[in-house]
Amino acid sequence: MRRSDFLVRAAAGIVLVSGITGQLRAQDSTPPVRPPDSARIKAQRAVEEERLRNDWPWLEKFAKANAELPPPAPGEQRVVFMGNSIFEVWERHFPTMFPGKPYINRAIGGQTTPQMLIRFRQDVIALRPKAVVILAGTNDVAGNTGPATLEMIENNLESMAELAKAHGIRVVLASVLPVFKYAWRPSVLHPAQTVVALNAWMKNYARRNGMVYLDYHSAMADERLGMKGDLSGDGVHPNEAGYRMMAPLTEAAIREALRE
Repeated sequence: MRRSDFLVRAAAGIVLVSGITGQLRAQDSTPPVRPPDSARIKAQRAVEEERLRNDWPWLEKFAKANAELPPPAPGEQRVVFMGNSIFEVWERHFPTMFPGKPYINRAIGGQTTPQMLIRFRQDVIALRPKAVVILAGTNDVAGNTGPATLEMIENNLESMAELAKAHGIRVVLASVLPVFKYAWRPSVLHPAQTVVALNAWMKNYARRNGMVYLDYHSAMADERLGMKGDLSGDGVHPNEAGYRMMAPLTEAAIREALRE
């Protein structure tokens, strides 16, 4: 082989190796896909389990805010929203959907009616509202804190309503929103029918006791008695369009309650 041919081939080999090396370096520089932070998730679960053991109704959550809240001003039509994640998430929309309204949100995601009943005095009665809007029951149906019969849910709702009425607080009982399936609890059978039955009891109870029944369900249910697809991303929690549908219904119910 002539010296010139050897030099040409050697140069070509160097270029090829350099290209491959560059590709490998480029691949190595790509950050690896991080696996789920299982340690962080495990720590969060541990904190949650500890809280459930030590403060099952989560009285601590609003304790500081309640202590710092001044009494209602003269003529103030204060309203407390007691509920679960549906109300809790809604709070960020309150300034635009209820501008200037003295509405106080005391909802906690995932909670069931027995948890709300325990904290009702601290998070509702002690705040001296004119009215309370109660949205509760869907997490009971889902079994978040264990199995619950319709009678158990109804008893807890009735107790909250009676406590409010005994303290001169007008009561708005909000229907449970439609749900066809709980993604986190698919083993729950026929929740849509259970919700309909609970709402029927609630409507009758409100009528018999001079309270206001707030019917979200009729406006938001599809043909399967689940949530309309354009009102929710997961079939349980409203999206912004869902909240915009709920807002005027809520305002009308509150006005009715405050007129009585």
